[in-house]
Amino acid sequence: MKLVDISIKRKVTITMFTLAVILFGSVSFSRLKLNLLPELSYPTLTIRTEYPGAAPSEVENLLSEPLEETLGVVKNVRKISSVSRAEQSDVTIEFAWGTNMDFAGLEVREKIDQLNLPKDVKRPSILRYDPALEPIMRFGFYTENNEKISIENLRIFADEELKKDLEVINGVASVKISGGLEEQIHVLIDQGKLSRLNLNISAISNRLNVENINYSGGKLEEGTTQLLVRTVNEFKTLEDIENLVLGKFGGKTVYLRDVAKIRKSYKERSAVTRMEGKESIEIAIYKEGDANTVSVAKDINKSIEKIKKKLPKHSILTNVYNQSTFIENSINEVIKSGMIGGILAVFVLYFFLKNFWITIITSFSIPVSVIATFNLMYSNNITLNIMSLGGITLGIGMLLDNSIVVLENISRYREKGSSNIESARKGTSQVGMAVTASTLTTIAVFFPLIFVEGIAGQLFKDQAMTVTFSLLASLIVALTLIPMLASIQRKRENYIEFEEELTPSKSEKPEPTNRFYKIYKYSLKPIVFIVGFILKKIYIVIFNLLPYYLFRFFKIVFVYCSKLLSLTVSPFVKIFDIFYSYIEKIYPKIVRFALGNNILVLFIAITLFILSINIIPTLGMELIPKLTQGEFKAEIKMPVGTPLVKTDKVLKSIQDKFKSHPYLSTVYSVAGTGNRLSSNSGGGDDIGEVNFVIKKSYFSKEKEIMDSLRVFFSTIPGMSYKFSTPTLFSFKTPLEVEISGYNLKKIERANKKIVSLMEKDGLYTDIKTTVERGQPEIQIYFDRDRAAALGIKIESAARRITDKLKGDLATKFSKGDRKIDILVKANRLDFRSVDDIKNTIINPESRNPITLKSISNIVVNDAPGEIRRGNQQRVAIISSDITGGDLGFAAKHLEEKIGKLSLDDGIVVSITGQNEEMELSFRSLKFTLIMAIFLVYLVMASQFESFIHPFVILLTIPLAMIGAVFALYITGYSISVVVFIGAILLAGIVVNNAIVLIDLINQLRSEGMEKLEAIVEGGRLRLRSILMTTLTTTLGLLPLAIGIGEGSELRAPMAITVVGGLTVSTLLTLVVIPVVYKLLDRKKFVEER
Repeated sequence: MKLVDISIKRKVTITMFTLAVILFGSVSFSRLKLNLLPELSYPTLTIRTEYPGAAPSEVENLLSEPLEETLGVVKNVRKISSVSRAEQSDVTIEFAWGTNMDFAGLEVREKIDQLNLPKDVKRPSILRYDPALEPIMRFGFYTENNEKISIENLRIFADEELKKDLEVINGVASVKISGGLEEQIHVLIDQGKLSRLNLNISAISNRLNVENINYSGGKLEEGTTQLLVRTVNEFKTLEDIENLVLGKFGGKTVYLRDVAKIRKSYKERSAVTRMEGKESIEIAIYKEGDANTVSVAKDINKSIEKIKKKLPKHSILTNVYNQSTFIENSINEVIKSGMIGGILAVFVLYFFLKNFWITIITSFSIPVSVIATFNLMYSNNITLNIMSLGGITLGIGMLLDNSIVVLENISRYREKGSSNIESARKGTSQVGMAVTASTLTTIAVFFPLIFVEGIAGQLFKDQAMTVTFSLLASLIVALTLIPMLASIQRKRENYIEFEEELTPSKSEKPEPTNRFYKIYKYSLKPIVFIVGFILKKIYIVIFNLLPYYLFRFFKIVFVYCSKLLSLTVSPFVKIFDIFYSYIEKIYPKIVRFALGNNILVLFIAITLFILSINIIPTLGMELIPKLTQGEFKAEIKMPVGTPLVKTDKVLKSIQDKFKSHPYLSTVYSVAGTGNRLSSNSGGGDDIGEVNFVIKKSYFSKEKEIMDSLRVFFSTIPGMSYKFSTPTLFSFKTPLEVEISGYNLKKIERANKKIVSLMEKDGLYTDIKTTVERGQPEIQIYFDRDRAAALGIKIESAARRITDKLKGDLATKFSKGDRKIDILVKANRLDFRSVDDIKNTIINPESRNPITLKSISNIVVNDAPGEIRRGNQQRVAIISSDITGGDLGFAAKHLEEKIGKLSLDDGIVVSITGQNEEMELSFRSLKFTLIMAIFLVYLVMASQFESFIHPFVILLTIPLAMIGAVFALYITGYSISVVVFIGAILLAGIVVNNAIVLIDLINQLRSEGMEKLEAIVEGGRLRLRSILMTTLTTTLGLLPLAIGIGEGSELRAPMAITVVGGLTVSTLLTLVVIPVVYKLLDRKKFVEER
């Protein structure tokens, strides 16, 4: 039995199956995760290793290089890079997509454990995220107006409560608290007094450490009681620290207070955060690499609601950035656009069909197919993102195509007098193979997906799968549900009288005469009869009367809705009918004119195609359209050596100037680098950032705001800046210049030349380089021979200098549940200049004091703040944005200019950034487009059993490209990966119109019609269905193409490509394809002979 016969005969089965699909699809939809785009960030692991006291060059040689070499053999590694800073190494490993990161993490840990690192190095930690990425959420924590809550107490609450509560949330990788004051106890040593006692800072530090202890002394059994023994000797007050006995000197007991001042103080600040112009605390939350942003953000918000109940009085905790908001809004815009597009497509259908019932049946294929797609998305771990939902939206118009073809054929049989059931059976069976072939032709363009590399492959995958799923679902709906609905009689049917079926038939067998039967007959049978009667009536109500009256109710609703719709849209339908009648009347004349003027028609088509080819270079190229997220930041760089206080003052002036700007809702700033996960503990006092949040109604004013900021920034002397937007993926900047080599000086010289070249060229903006003048350093070079002759150990001398300047963390002071660092260091009054360091006594316990300058050479130099490596070489990276939209031209232009520079030997310069990924993606997409066209040709050649006819049909693709190019040119969009994907989809869609046209022409010729007449008649008969399918598809995509709402930059280019290409292709197909068919087709049909 055929599928169509089963669908018509087993209506209840098909209905139940449809309801099951809708139910499970709804559940699947509720469980699908939200993402802006498919995962575009390569899976990464970052190995962070700390080496106290080590300079960047030492970190590079002793940590970064050995780690790179060891980890280079890990499976599926795509790229290894490293950043060596003072006391810290970050080695980042990028893995291929699809890598099991749990196994990768285990293998990385195994390799690290086999490596012999210096003994002072802390155990490397493996971070399952990229520290360079932006946090997914930021919160500001500050006080209300005129309330005196110390910034110190806010910081304590943030560290002790907020951080702990947020870090336990599933998917949260790290919580970074910055700003405020962190409590610390300082033991400030009087170096003169200490020297007279022949002691040093290390001795004081050790003494504090051994005195501040609680020890467990075991157990003591006294009779039947068991007692625990514990020594309690921790410091409880500052007086306990002051009264620490250092020993007896000259017969006198010396306490710590005699040689040092003990005071409550604060750690050296690495960041100052300001919110609403007031100093505040920033809480930045980072997610794990494979965690879903929206899900994690929802869990964070739930936790924040609980935290707010225990906040200190008069304090405010506010969300200043939430990455998930933009994602959710973008997804909602896609869903809204899809719904509007579906409604427009249904109206177009009604305009053509003018039958409410048939329109409803046809339209039913949209929700059923879409909901069925959600089932397949959930089972294949596809998220709800712009590309997957865009694929469904793209398919909405096409979902109707199969149902339209099936219903049109069913209607044709009805007009011939067949019953509904017979019409549904014959009509569906006749076009079943053609509909299947048409669907497979569209799906065929997605098979070359396996050849697509890079970001394009990740973007294309979700969309390809959702379009395929939705089209397959629509095909099944067209061959099952549509004929089942079409076979239903709209007048009242002869309902089965269940009473007759349920009435027990009289048996001719004689009644039993045994005793048990008599008991049953006279006692139990009446009860059984009553129960059976009740059950029978319930059965009749549920399975006969209830469906009947429900059907009657919905039929009445349907009739009135149909009449209401007819009255509402009838004026528009009449106008449409007049317009369509005119087109239907004039179209045969146009075709006859075209067939009589072949050369003119082909000349116009070829001219348009050549013109579109020449327009392509003017469109420009980019990897992914730039997103306007409603927030951006200015990364500020003050002159080297600028103290944190002055940097904060500059940032505060910027904040005060723009916090009342009419287009901005929030302005907040961070001076220093203490808020960055990628920075070391030292930070950078001369840098900072100011974040600007734009009001929703003014998102389009971003460039205008930036221009006004540039004007103001130009008035601040010595300040450089760069604008950037929050990074949703680990994308590089549009343009990056990678300078690699082994000699750091040569790299710096090349970097200086290229930066100068780019700054003079107006094409490049927001230029930033990783090679910048470092913090001024006092560098001490020991004379080993001199030190050895005087009996001085270099390690001891270096340690003494470190203790005096930086201090030594001796132990921790317990204050409730908190642990406060106790820092022992020299009084800063002892060191006011470089000469004070030179004259430092390095052997105070000796009778012959020796100064530092007597065994060393002391100079002041600039040292690199960080050393970057890539591909086992040192690298410098210059990043830049471009003023125009053509990334391809900007990269080529810069490459030509750099090629003219005179650079040192051993220096290799390469253009990377998004340009590198763009070239990789474009190469694979071009190959994929060719493969897709070839596969479409294979399917059509098999369908037509001809080599010529598929070639004629394929000409619709260059005709579609004409429309796509002109549409992009008019709207101002550049060629991007998204546009390329739209072009590949277009190749599978546009051929359908030509297929149905050529197929009908061949049928007419096989029935004996002359070729030219068959071409004209075939075009006339197929005009309605071609226009109908084109309009449903284009109007279904129109809301996406208009590009309104958040994330429209990613949606609109693809939709515009498809709408422009399909519209122009349809118009030209109706004229050009008949001409080409006439010229190329030499096939003779039997009837023509």
